[in-house]
Amino acid sequence: MKQFIILALIGLFSFVAVNFLNLSTTAQKKEVSKSAEKPTVKNKKPVLVELFTSEGCSSCPPADVVLARLEKEQPNADVEIITLEMHVDYWNYLGWRDEFSLAHFGDRQGGYANHFGLDSNYTPQMVVDGQKEFVGSNYKNATNAIAEAVKNEKAAVEILAETEAKKINFKIKSTDIAKHDESYIWLVITEDNLTNSVSRGENAGRTLSHTSVVREMKLIGNLLPADEKFEIATAVNLQPNWNKKNLKFVVFVQGKQSKKVFALNRTKFM
Repeated sequence: MKQFIILALIGLFSFVAVNFLNLSTTAQKKEVSKSAEKPTVKNKKPVLVELFTSEGCSSCPPADVVLARLEKEQPNADVEIITLEMHVDYWNYLGWRDEFSLAHFGDRQGGYANHFGLDSNYTPQMVVDGQKEFVGSNYKNATNAIAEAVKNEKAAVEILAETEAKKINFKIKSTDIAKHDESYIWLVITEDNLTNSVSRGENAGRTLSHTSVVREMKLIGNLLPADEKFEIATAVNLQPNWNKKNLKFVVFVQGKQSKKVFALNRTKFM
């Protein structure tokens, strides 16, 4: 009889112990699950910063440094500063041909000159979100304009990029675009870590460094005022002088008349 009682007590103790361990394990699993469900940090708001510059202009290198600083330091905790360095070609006649220059960057800058009521293009010029322009070497003006631009509502853009042989295939889409005027949709390829030793012209003898140099800017679509979303497939040819590990892809929607940026995103080459 005593043996039976002892065995019964042992069994009861084992049952309680096992269930206690199971409850403890379940509690741990729930705790881990709750931890995994913590909300993520709110995404930063993107702001587009364009610099019109030239290796043939002696006033431009300080502005190139300001753009690189904005890109590297990201001084506003609420903002992802997305930079574009556009080299214009209208200084090439001074004895140095800027190899990064493209004629249509001057045309784009001319559109801004008309919008802001300027007499002509000039370098270095910085434009923030298509709404503020100033001399590109003025860091304080840049940070102030960026802080103001963060108030502008922008839709997210999804960018999927895949390489195939000598080209990059893109699938790009955006939804819930806020009220806007008729707009362009742009795809931009930029490259970091570029340098040049200038042998002639105003910057002769200097080695210049560049960030976010625009290698290609492609118009990929138009957005009518009634359109609230878009989905586009397009491709860009990879050029042999591009370093793939330094490439970034930028997509933005910009009003034709207002110059406002209504959607914006950037991704790196994967």
